[in-house]
Amino acid sequence: MTDATIISKIWNLAGVLRDDGVSYGDYLEQITYLLFLKMADELNKPPYNKGLHFPKLKDIEGKEIKDAEVCNWENLADKRGAELESFYSQLLRTLASEKGILGQIFTKSQNKIQDPAKLSRVIDMINREDWNLMGADIKGKIYEGLLQKNAEDTKSGAGQYFTPRALIKTMVACVQPKPEKTIADPSCGTGGFFLAAYDYIVEKHDLNREQKAFLKNQTFYGNEIVANTRRMCLMNMYLHNIGEIDGESTISSNDSLISDDGKRFDYILANPPFGKKSSMTITNEEGETKKEDLSYNRQDFWETTSNKQLNFLQHIKTQLKATGEAAVVLPDNVLFEGGAGEEIRKQLLKTTELHTVLRLPTGIFYAQGVKANVLFFNNKPGSKEQQTKHIWFYDYRTNVHHTLKKKSMTEADLADFVTCYHPENIYKRKETWSEENPEGRWRKYTYEDIVDRDKTSLDVFWIKDKSLTDLDNLPDPDVLAGEIIENIEAGLSGFKEIMETLND
Repeated sequence: MTDATIISKIWNLAGVLRDDGVSYGDYLEQITYLLFLKMADELNKPPYNKGLHFPKLKDIEGKEIKDAEVCNWENLADKRGAELESFYSQLLRTLASEKGILGQIFTKSQNKIQDPAKLSRVIDMINREDWNLMGADIKGKIYEGLLQKNAEDTKSGAGQYFTPRALIKTMVACVQPKPEKTIADPSCGTGGFFLAAYDYIVEKHDLNREQKAFLKNQTFYGNEIVANTRRMCLMNMYLHNIGEIDGESTISSNDSLISDDGKRFDYILANPPFGKKSSMTITNEEGETKKEDLSYNRQDFWETTSNKQLNFLQHIKTQLKATGEAAVVLPDNVLFEGGAGEEIRKQLLKTTELHTVLRLPTGIFYAQGVKANVLFFNNKPGSKEQQTKHIWFYDYRTNVHHTLKKKSMTEADLADFVTCYHPENIYKRKETWSEENPEGRWRKYTYEDIVDRDKTSLDVFWIKDKSLTDLDNLPDPDVLAGEIIENIEAGLSGFKEIMETLND
């Protein structure tokens, strides 16, 4: 059976459960639990004989019940009706208290499929496949396909954790990660950057045994504070042959911004969560709730601010090794905001080599109204001189039109950027912009050019917007309507932030 057939089969059942009030996200969560148990069961049988330990059902105090059944796939698959529903709920609660990846996969787990007959159908469907005999690429494709379908369900909000795969692969192709180097993502979502980097390293290098072991167990490190998203990340990585089913997880549940944990990495690839401010909800003595801005007061930060993206940018700078490289997706406000934003940009230009900015089009993210960019920078050892000499800008926004459904962005759309980026040697680049070719998308600016701009703004563009002058060549009506909606939603989001500030 092909991966497309399996994805279709698994997803068709999601439609059936949807009628019972089970959301796509809840369904994907249950698939994750069941798939993990089935694969663990396969690994405990010949030819693997892995000897993975699963506990007996535990009581409310977390102690194993002496004569209770073991929380494994065989016992679960044998049951039907009310007995199945009861055992499954107890199994989830028991496994959530275990250590290592097992406990993290089942953290805060609950049975969301209340109809035992429907739960049996899901179990039977998973039971028919021998998952460990499938190649990691096929298992990975199946799970990535499910994650993408979940992201497309805009009502669930899952799309905020899903970065377009074409963009991720392009960023990895520019950075070109090497074997036996560490890769981090402080807001890793479902692990998209890790998987693209893994695939790139495997495809581009003939790895020896030590390099394969390093790639599997010591390369990837991340943080994800949302339990359900972290669970999907761990499962996604495991299905791609990253990590051991009974090993310790390298994906932390801690808020990465709270402190510097002292770890340093060779590469950081990230798309920090959308939403400008960090905040926490406070309940006063009268029982009223209100949000308060949350600023991270860290000694290693240049500026104290409640702007989440500016804090992530500072944190990523801290996490890089002295020769580390970063590629980070950031919204437009990081490029031009005054105050703390201006100071952070100045410090970034001085202490790192910020060599490339890719301006992204709208219509590529599931969270609408997002105008974003990718910043590529290399960390450098301390020096009196500023480390940034030139910044290269690629404008893939002006006169570019994409929509998620009818004209989604592909790797081919970004191929020209990768060519211009010249990852083999970024110091041998050539501009495509010139006085004779003012439409050229690839242009170089000096450090002095940027510092002389108001607030050291990196929001640089030079190509004329044709929609303002050429009414005969407007994009298709549905694309135009999508862009209007994006702009309205971006404006509303800005107004909401202003209102929240005024009401504080």
